[in-house]
Amino acid sequence: MKSWTLAGKRALITGGSKGIGLATAEEFLSLGAEVLIVARGQAELERVVEERRNAGFSIAGVQADVSTEAGRQAVIEAVRTRWDGLDILVNNAGTNIRRPTVEYTAEEVAHIFAVNFTSAYELTRALYPLLCRGNGAAVVNVASVAGMLDVGSGSPYGATKAAMLQMTRNLAGEWAQDGIRVNAVSPWYTETPLASPVLRDPARLDRILKRTPLARIASAEEVAAAIAFLAMDKASYITGVNLVVDGGMTIKGL
Repeated sequence: MKSWTLAGKRALITGGSKGIGLATAEEFLSLGAEVLIVARGQAELERVVEERRNAGFSIAGVQADVSTEAGRQAVIEAVRTRWDGLDILVNNAGTNIRRPTVEYTAEEVAHIFAVNFTSAYELTRALYPLLCRGNGAAVVNVASVAGMLDVGSGSPYGATKAAMLQMTRNLAGEWAQDGIRVNAVSPWYTETPLASPVLRDPARLDRILKRTPLARIASAEEVAAAIAFLAMDKASYITGVNLVVDGGMTIKGL
């Protein structure tokens, strides 16, 4: 019997049709989990689900914008319809707008907070009863090193990720009595659609690599592996942790 497994686990992943979310869904499926992914784009969502189903995996999708109350309600109803409990919740939906702080509009800041933090906060709270009925339930919040230190731009994004890290710590303590573990994963720049505009800029890429001891960009699969570890029963004594996946960037000195 495999010990590193997610067999029998029921997992919900937001932002699951591309980037880190898709890589996480694929990792979970390979480890035996049943997966429900959430995405805004219907066509892309259907393609991802159909391809994985045709490969023999147990996967479904729900089209929803989790930054809205209506979108979150659609997700909650989809989970309730499919399962009587939830074992794994991965809060991965995210967005960013990179510019100097004084150039953001109030609407842009509100949008970043709604997608990155409010969606995770409200969805996690609403799914609490289903997590309580889960089998060793685990919540994994996808944060960022931008929530830990200055990365040069995107202060609203960094603020949302810092908020997610603090939510992780608070919920880990509050929900431990319910048998629910809550952890976070904080990537540095990763090969994803969200990061691609930055990584296509040779000058910015050079600065990023110089700040990274391993001198390369992470793959989405490397981040997904960390998420999968925190979600599985092998990590059953780990809660309130921020697992940093950054190629050594946050420990680099002069």
